[in-house]
Amino acid sequence: MSDYGTPPQDPTQPNPYGEPPAQTNPYSQQPAYGQPAYGQQPGYGMPAAPAYDYAGWPKRVGAYVIDALILLIAYIPAYVGTAINANSADGATAAGLLLTLVGIMLYIGVFVWNTCMKAGRTGYSIGKGVLGIKLVNEGTGQPIGAGMAFVRQLAHIIDALPCYLGFLWPLWDSKRQTFADKILKTVVVNQPKG
Repeated sequence: MSDYGTPPQDPTQPNPYGEPPAQTNPYSQQPAYGQPAYGQQPGYGMPAAPAYDYAGWPKRVGAYVIDALILLIAYIPAYVGTAINANSADGATAAGLLLTLVGIMLYIGVFVWNTCMKAGRTGYSIGKGVLGIKLVNEGTGQPIGAGMAFVRQLAHIIDALPCYLGFLWPLWDSKRQTFADKILKTVVVNQPKG
């Protein structure tokens, strides 16, 4: 008899209590094949900026010309009103003043709607949409919003200060940006409306 009250066992004899259960390692590896993963965990740091097909200078100028022609058409009543007032022997007339005021209001309304609201919300002004280019935030690739589109128009003053050099900058800049684009971190990309 052993020290603990159980008789010694012959090693050649089977265990009277049956086979012991197989030992499992709680830290074992997972099987090599199984359910596929749903995606990778994002890495650390800033996400990579999207790759863009930057719009060339001729397309940008073409879009500007189209938008300027639309503004010119909106301003026609002001031209007519000014002409009426200039040709009147009595000076300014009520009709001339009214037409001038309507033309100015139309000009401002079309500018705010097309250049700020429409381009800010969708990335496309009428001219940009016709030529298949879009204004987006450089980091996100999304439209910049109406407020930032207005600020961008104000920032174009900086493009004009050094002899309009900022407007020519897209000719040799790798991202085809004006000074205003660089300040506001925007780019104009080739992306047909659709």
